[in-house]
Amino acid sequence: MSGRKKSVISKASPHTIKKFELIEEYIKSWAQKLLLTGSCNGLIFIDCMCNSGVYTDDAGQLVKGTAVRVSEALREASRTYTEKNIHIYLNDKDKARVDELKKHLPQDERNFKIVTSYSDAHELLRTIGPQLYGTGHLHYFLLYDPYDATIDWEALLPFFRNWGEVMINHMVSDPVRAITSAKKKTTKAKYENTYLEDFEKLVPYGSDKKAYESRVEEIINSLKGARRYYVSAFPFYNTQNSLVYNLIHCTSNKEGFKLYKKSAWKVFGAQSSTKHSVENRQLSFNLFGEITEVEDESCLHVIDIAKYLQRCLKGRKQVPLDEMWELLDNHPIFPSEGFRNDIKSDLTDFFDAKIEQIVNPETGKKETVLSFSS
Repeated sequence: MSGRKKSVISKASPHTIKKFELIEEYIKSWAQKLLLTGSCNGLIFIDCMCNSGVYTDDAGQLVKGTAVRVSEALREASRTYTEKNIHIYLNDKDKARVDELKKHLPQDERNFKIVTSYSDAHELLRTIGPQLYGTGHLHYFLLYDPYDATIDWEALLPFFRNWGEVMINHMVSDPVRAITSAKKKTTKAKYENTYLEDFEKLVPYGSDKKAYESRVEEIINSLKGARRYYVSAFPFYNTQNSLVYNLIHCTSNKEGFKLYKKSAWKVFGAQSSTKHSVENRQLSFNLFGEITEVEDESCLHVIDIAKYLQRCLKGRKQVPLDEMWELLDNHPIFPSEGFRNDIKSDLTDFFDAKIEQIVNPETGKKETVLSFSS
């Protein structure tokens, strides 16, 4: 590899590669679901901080990044849904990275177009954002993936107010590590702009990552407008089990919310983060005969989903499965699809739930129900 390429192609840590996999997995499902909808005329994907499109892993092997993975996935979708148009906008402020990216992208086709640019990401968003108003049946996905804790909410505002989805990489490790020692005015201004708060009010947050996470969700909630909105955030940990960032998914569509949770748990291997965590944690009984365990909120497993359902439905008899899955539909982290058999097994094996089939007296049809222990 030449000296020039070494400076252009970055190294991707294992957690970064997992991020690529999650976005690719989600976009494949997102595109399939939308393109099957008659009211959807086409898709727009925007990555305004796309880097060079390829990386090297710990072994020195070339790895495809988000921009290339998504472009290839959407190119395949365009060949299946030939009557729908797909446009991809890829931008990075570094021209050398964009030049490298172009070498790895699929070619344009009749209903599939890629536009590359090298400019300031926020200038690009301020150009594209206002054009979204009144676009009708075009559905967009914006990936906002800065290199540090920099979020320009003004540039993002139109994307929250229109029918589409926004994914933000919140680099929470940045303020946790540096906010208390920040001295430069530019650094302080960065944190003030990201968290929309005076720096003096941010300093007490210190290393409390939950405080930064909560503040970002408060801002999103204030920007979304009056409609119902769904936000789900999944944490990414490095090999030392330190939190690096949260990948936040924002949508006004409940199906997208459910799909993102399902995609994350699938990519993470039936858990809620990239953290190295023991799945079969030690179970014990407390004085009341209830199963207890040390719960790691930063990395939940299927047993935690079952425990949540047991807690919500304790003592209920003949609960329809649809009611149980609806509880998970609305949960910010737990998926309602993809792990149903595992969840039912944990409920019966660990929480003494009983599964049976009954005939619904109203419909006259057979129905599977669960009875939960008291």
